[in-house]
Amino acid sequence: MAAPQERAKTGGEPIRVAVVDDQELFRRGLTMLLTVEEDIEVVGEAGDGVAATELCASSVPDVVLMDVRMPKRSGIEACVSIKEVAPSAKIIMLTVSDEEGDLYDAVKNGASGYLLKDSSIDEVAQAIRVVADGQSLISPSMAIKLLDEFKQMTRSDRQQVPTPRLTERELEVLKLVAQGLNNREIAKRLFISENTVKNHVRNILEKLQLHSRMEAVMYAVREKLLDIP
Repeated sequence: MAAPQERAKTGGEPIRVAVVDDQELFRRGLTMLLTVEEDIEVVGEAGDGVAATELCASSVPDVVLMDVRMPKRSGIEACVSIKEVAPSAKIIMLTVSDEEGDLYDAVKNGASGYLLKDSSIDEVAQAIRVVADGQSLISPSMAIKLLDEFKQMTRSDRQQVPTPRLTERELEVLKLVAQGLNNREIAKRLFISENTVKNHVRNILEKLQLHSRMEAVMYAVREKLLDIP
């Protein structure tokens, strides 16, 4: 994972983070712990999905840390409204829910990360940095469940669906993204620059109308672009 000073942020500005959770003690505690990180700035807090959307509309954070289960509007529902008012914001679900359904719904609605609340503050801070850099991250235990679901998806239908909208190079990049490689690793593998990789990833997401690299992984598996045993 990239070190804080290697983040693709202009001017060395801190990552602006919004913290959203209906449990005030947890929310305040997380905010206090994150303020210790020199490269992270908490720009606001919210206690439900509606307030989260309003906060993001006014502050336009780089990253939103948000619970799944909340009153008025769930975190998963709020993903959609937040993307409408702050399209550049990356969303990390931080939750106690280890249900596969919540993970899939979060990804489909635009979340770039999914962490369980038993994660350490260092893991949360690093997830913020990774997601702010345009990549994705999920808790290891959830990744295992996701892989199991992928296996079932590939076995349910072996007929591959062509993807004519992507160039040959974009398909290469998509396959490497789906294998879990980050931009730097993809650049080394294909002998191209990191900026070129980022451009390819952006084009892939735009062409396929996807919101995140995590969705790209699910797409690659669904369209049988990966050989999962």
